[in-house]
Amino acid sequence: MDQFIVSSSPHINSDESVAKIMRDVVIALIPAGIAGVFFFGIRSLFVITVAIIFAVLTEWAMQKLLKKPVTIDDWSAVVTGLLLAYNLPPTVPLWLVAVGSIIAIAIIKQAFGGLGHNFMNPALGARAIMLASWGTHMTTWIAPKLDAISSATPLEMLKEGSANIDIVSVWNAFIGNVGGSIGETSAIALIIGGVYLLYRGVISWRIPITYLGTFMILTWVLGPYGFFTGNGIYHLFTGGLMLGAFFMATDYSSSPVTPMGQIIMGIGCGLFTTIIRLYGGYPEGVSYAILIMNLATPIIDKFTMPKVFGEVAEDV
Repeated sequence: MDQFIVSSSPHINSDESVAKIMRDVVIALIPAGIAGVFFFGIRSLFVITVAIIFAVLTEWAMQKLLKKPVTIDDWSAVVTGLLLAYNLPPTVPLWLVAVGSIIAIAIIKQAFGGLGHNFMNPALGARAIMLASWGTHMTTWIAPKLDAISSATPLEMLKEGSANIDIVSVWNAFIGNVGGSIGETSAIALIIGGVYLLYRGVISWRIPITYLGTFMILTWVLGPYGFFTGNGIYHLFTGGLMLGAFFMATDYSSSPVTPMGQIIMGIGCGLFTTIIRLYGGYPEGVSYAILIMNLATPIIDKFTMPKVFGEVAEDV
């Protein structure tokens, strides 16, 4: 005889787990890591390794210190370490990489309650602190495949007005043969990873597509020689846009949970990235745009959350 079982919510179960989702993110990030090592050399691999090791060790140490269950096997610290490394130049000192991982995990993640409670993306928050504190180390670039030659990034050349945009330069930006951070330069590698996450259902299309679409349209409309003179495609493939759109703006903890909220998040990220890139003093705008929208997430959720079925309307 079948028994009728009454239980509390939730009533819908899934075989998804944090570890499974985070492993998918790691898999999706592998192509960009391979491209970074190929274009910038073996030192990029050292940066990635140090970032991951110190992220995992810091997670373990903080959870022990706070007397919490140790969850380093959920792969979330590995993802944070990877994302941080991908946002760093290949020339960054390894001690600074370790400091960045400690900041990301100890201060931005664990100090606010751990996974699911951080109010901003830990890797981006740590990068912002590192950029403000060690600006020279964080903005020293090398040309691809040339270990000792300084090279400006495409965004710096755009800001200076010295960029020569042609088919070759667009292609180089697409494949990653340009100066920049380790994991941000190869647009094709990041698109492959993003498509994988969409296929696996790890992320929704709403944030990345509205982010990229808004940004491309605005950088085309607000061109350097008047309206509709910008090269939105070139802007799309340069800087940390693809990395931010697919892997950081979509962070579960710091992005809106409602479909409309996610669309607002994507549009806001695209708008702020455009403003900072075109009119700010800093050539890149992805990190700060996402952090600004992270801070706005609670308000976005508040005004886009649907009414609970059967909820009594408040008296006016």
